[in-house]
Amino acid sequence: QVQLVESGGGLVQAGDSLRLSCAASGCTTSNYGMGWFRQAPGKERELVAALDWSCDSRYYRDSVKVRFTISRDNAKNSVYLQMNSLKPEDTAVYSCAVRRGPELRVGAYEYSYWGQGTQVTVSS
Repeated sequence: QVQLVESGGGLVQAGDSLRLSCAASGCTTSNYGMGWFRQAPGKERELVAALDWSCDSRYYRDSVKVRFTISRDNAKNSVYLQMNSLKPEDTAVYSCAVRRGPELRVGAYEYSYWGQGTQVTVSS
């Protein structure tokens, strides 16, 4: 069983930055892909960014490219999401997820473990 704990969310103004962190514990394997998803009220969950085990491959949805950066520290079993130039449309609950296997994948069904989520609210 893998436990994921996110932190770093909050209420900010448009143009501000936030850094989300996700710490994984209880992992039985050291090679796994990680991703950040978000879900806004009334909308479907969407993948924001994803990263493979070796950091050779990254994915960003178009709306966050250039503004967001995903990174990881495998020694700490952690993944981060640096969010710059935040916009009101970035408001959502952000959750990190871990998948079995080192590859980058974009489908939510590919991920086996999920954190509880952290709220990000961007005011205009």
